[in-house]
Amino acid sequence: MDLTARVLVDPDDRIAIEDPHYPAARQVFTAAGARLIPIAVDGDGLDPADLWARAGGARLVYVTPSHQFPTGAVLPLERRLALLSWAKHTGAFVVEDDYDSEYRFQGHPIAAIKGLDRAGSVIYIGTFSKLLFPALRLGYLVVPPELVSGFATAKFLADRHAPTLEQAVLAEFLVEGHFDRLLRRLRKRVAARRRALLAALDDYLGDRVAVSGTNSGFHVLLWLRDVPPRELPSVVARAAAAGVGVYSSTPFYVTPPRRAGLVLAYASMSEEDIRSRIRQLARALPVSRT
Repeated sequence: MDLTARVLVDPDDRIAIEDPHYPAARQVFTAAGARLIPIAVDGDGLDPADLWARAGGARLVYVTPSHQFPTGAVLPLERRLALLSWAKHTGAFVVEDDYDSEYRFQGHPIAAIKGLDRAGSVIYIGTFSKLLFPALRLGYLVVPPELVSGFATAKFLADRHAPTLEQAVLAEFLVEGHFDRLLRRLRKRVAARRRALLAALDDYLGDRVAVSGTNSGFHVLLWLRDVPPRELPSVVARAAAAGVGVYSSTPFYVTPPRRAGLVLAYASMSEEDIRSRIRQLARALPVSRT
């Protein structure tokens, strides 16, 4: 994202961003001097109609289509095509952050926006941090051919080199088929933990909450039916006191949300720990007022 901002964003450029969104994207584009345009997100991800209405003259739009952060919505094919139509019409770029597309548990795989791009409008960002381990620090960009030289120059000026040994080992890991076998094991493991999480939420919280983002990715968004957004900090504090780490959804919004939400990440936990923590979280939440 930093390289994208270095190459494409000038001070006062208009940048469309999901609302809510991945906060590092907001920080990167703000640091580049961009003016952010928050675009509404619903149950199907970024709303192209809102993009058409509000983002005229935008330099680019940043999206997380495979598992929208933090709502977990998966952008359907028709919206992906609508994004490409908007980009072609306006001359803007689509920055596709496809950070956990490998973890989809329901429905058929959806083609990446980059795979549908025929006009050279999409910059595709990915990472191995959540597939192998975060300390590996290897990510990648797929950019239109005319931008390759500019991005390569920006990368060279930023840090002079990339980690050669790690890239060579990872390339061999991919070519020899180890990565595919690992991914199959990981999907099975994460899917089991996801089932444990959803079962625990149903058992201990029931209709006190609504859950979104359940069909892909490493986290879900838990909407609290009986908690106003202003009380989220105290809820997070009570959960922490009970030994449960959760994140308030409020910092991920430009426009203050009307509902109180908690982001629950579960992939690194055992099924037993997931159930135990959800039981503790249920005890920490306020008692329903109804």
